[in-house]
Amino acid sequence: MAEEEDKIEEAEKQGKEKRKTKTKAKKKANAKKKEKKKQKKKKKANAKKKEKKKHKRKKKEKKKHKKNKSKRKGKKGKKNKSKK
Repeated sequence: MAEEEDKIEEAEKQGKEKRKTKTKAKKKANAKKKEKKKQKKKKKANAKKKEKKKHKRKKKEKKKHKKNKSKRKGKKGKKNKSKK
């Protein structure tokens, strides 16, 4: 009778240990998933920032060209006036 109880207790202990290792593994896996998700989010955010900067740079360049164009136009006009 005592041996059977000991066996039952032993089995329960093993079950608990198994559960512990299972939850530990699950927690580790979830942490890994979370980290991966975080990195993905960061990567996406950085790509978005890069794209924004690119657009800003292009806009700036366009503005610069426009400014130079208007400057050139102004010079042409002045030349014509001086000839007259």
